[in-house]
This record gives sequence, structure tokens and C-alpha cells, in this order.
Amino acid sequence: MPAAVLKAETGIRALDQAIDEFYDSGYLHNHLRMYIASVCCNTGGSHWNTPARWMYYHLLDGDWASNALSWQWVAGSNSGKKYYANQENINKYCYTRQNGTFLDVGYDEVQYMPVPDVLNKTISPDLVTPLPEKQDISIDQERPVLVYNHYNIDPLWHRESNANRILLLEPSHFEKYPVSAKTIDFVLAFGANIPGLQVFASEFNELKTLAGDAELVFKEHPAFRHYRGTCENRDWMFTVTGYFPSFFAFWKKCRKELGKWS
Repeated sequence: MPAAVLKAETGIRALDQAIDEFYDSGYLHNHLRMYIASVCCNTGGSHWNTPARWMYYHLLDGDWASNALSWQWVAGSNSGKKYYANQENINKYCYTRQNGTFLDVGYDEVQYMPVPDVLNKTISPDLVTPLPEKQDISIDQERPVLVYNHYNIDPLWHRESNANRILLLEPSHFEKYPVSAKTIDFVLAFGANIPGLQVFASEFNELKTLAGDAELVFKEHPAFRHYRGTCENRDWMFTVTGYFPSFFAFWKKCRKELGKWS
């Protein structure tokens, strides 16, 4: 990915300030995510995967599927259309008045311009997840084991159940989808809302061995299909199911459901 993006040195003030704040807070407005992706992929010529992994790494509210698909949408993957941002658009929505940048051109030019010098130097960010040290856990095999992970740390899930509660942080998962120390701290702080939660930085198979005859209960998620035990549905906003050729076709069905709620 462009080193200037990673270092917040693109020269576009709204983007550089947003990236600096992103490193501090772990949050990034959706418009800015699209602007940064456009600069990386469509103006800078980088493949979407590396900068998408960099952004996911620092997002406190990161979801790999949502993040990766958004980057692919911007880059025009499986599509004939890419999303381009120019300085005028950035000024409009970021309330800036900057001009003279490499993006200070019309949309008819930005799509065909060569890679600006500031974006030519590229870098592969070092993305490593600092997991907490593996600690011994205590499991009462007479009670079920509720398996939490960083995609499910819902303090209301089986709140009244007399169960073992384990937050499982698998090293193999974070090697594939690394996140930052701030993200792990965010997950652990969120987990503090769950009484009796034990943190286990190990693999599911080891947890299963330690659980013995105890029932393992978890929520369904595509990233954790290797879990074995009692799989419960995730919480969905809508009951709409089936294939839809576009988001808006899906959303029309959802709006009908919303109407019933209201």
C-alpha cells in the first residue's frame, strides 16, 4: 500500500488528519474509509487486500467481511466501475478548502491520471496481534460452556444461565486476520461486562479437550465454522432471507418489515 497513506503524509489534510485520529481512536467515518480506499487502489494503483487488512487491523469495530467487501467495491472488483474521490468532493464532505493537491482535478481527469509521486513508494505493514498470555482456566464439566469470541461478546447472551463463560482468542485466527493491541484491549474491556468471563488465548480444540463432557455453546459465524457443539443463530435485524441481485432489492424487503415494526 502507499507508504504516504500508512504514515498519514499524503498531503491531503482531511485524509492525513483522519488517519492520525484513526490510529488514536480506532474509528473512521465511512466517507473517509472510501476516500482512503480510492487513493490507495484507484489513484495509487495498489491491490485492495493489503490496505484493507491495514484498516481492519486498526478498527475497533472491525468486521472483516464488511471491510473487505467495501474495499472491493471501491476498487471495482467484479465490476466495471471504480469509486473515485477528488479534492472537491473531499472538501465538500470534510468541510475543508484545500486546493493544489494531486486530487485537485475533475472527475474526467482523476480516472486517467498517472500515479502521483507521493503515492509511488509502497510498503507492506507489519500486522501482528499481541494476544494476552495464555492462562489456565477452570471449567465445571457439570455446566455448559458458553464460547465467546471477539465477534460475540454480548453481555446479555444467556445472562441468566449458570454456565462457564470463556472468551476464546485463537492465535490461528489472528494470524489470518490480525488486529491491533488497541482492538484487543477494546475486546477485553468489553468482556469485563460479562460476570465470570475467563479469557483463553488458545485454539478451540484445546478448549474442547478441557471441557470434557460439558456442552459447548456458541453463536454461528462464518469465521468460526470449525467450532463443534451447540450452534445458535446470530442475532439478525431482519428475517428476510434468500438471494438478491443487489443491496437495494434486499433493502426493499427489509423496509416492508420496518414498516410493520413502526
